[in-house]
Amino acid sequence: MNIEMVILDWAGTTVDYGCFAPVNAFVKAFTDFGIIPTMDEVREPMGMLKIDHIRTMLKMERINKLWYEKYGRDFDEDDVNKIYASFEKKLFESLESYSVPKEYAVETVNKLRDMGIKIGSTTGYTNEMMNVVKKASKEYGYAPDFLVTPDDCGFGRPYPYMIFENMRLAGVSSVKNVLKIGDTISDIKEGKNAGVCTVGVIDGSSETGLTKAEFDALTEEKKTNLRENVRKRFLDAGADFVIENLNGIFDLSVMK
Repeated sequence: MNIEMVILDWAGTTVDYGCFAPVNAFVKAFTDFGIIPTMDEVREPMGMLKIDHIRTMLKMERINKLWYEKYGRDFDEDDVNKIYASFEKKLFESLESYSVPKEYAVETVNKLRDMGIKIGSTTGYTNEMMNVVKKASKEYGYAPDFLVTPDDCGFGRPYPYMIFENMRLAGVSSVKNVLKIGDTISDIKEGKNAGVCTVGVIDGSSETGLTKAEFDALTEEKKTNLRENVRKRFLDAGADFVIENLNGIFDLSVMK
């Protein structure tokens, strides 16, 4: 393969170790409406456009049942929009502090650029949210060449259009020359739907769901078991490769 472009996700992949900014905001938003979601429920749709994420959570069997018990009816779009408004407010309150690049992010991007590879990015955040994240991350030295949000193309993950728009902006010749890296199942589906080589990253991902301190405190055996569980989930979702951290990209056969 002749890799022309690497497209990276943001939260959980290149910034926000463990992808906690949206997780905390989702928990607080649902709690405002009397529904306390589990971490598994919050993280299962991670990577999707955030309002679609809320719809997906509301359709989950346990949450849907709790909603009906509390309100005596099924949820509607007005409820979705109200929860989203609460989510958005809470997210913006903390977004800047969760925009610090993860380990290896800056050096990996710099090395890829030195190789003549263009750096793209996709996200589940809106343009307004990304205005905060990209400004803060740039101050730490992380800034991809291209950024596409669902606002820019009308669709979020798992649709492939953000990847295609990155390719169009960069003038990339073929999906065969693109590598997509992300930390959620939605990222993997996005990459596979676009027909590009797709890579899951384990450490600091939403799939691991731990802070850096929590992960570092694990025994080596528990780290290994956790990584293997996440690796299997990515591979089962269709990932072509799985790496522990972004530096692992340079060990992939497609980069040789």
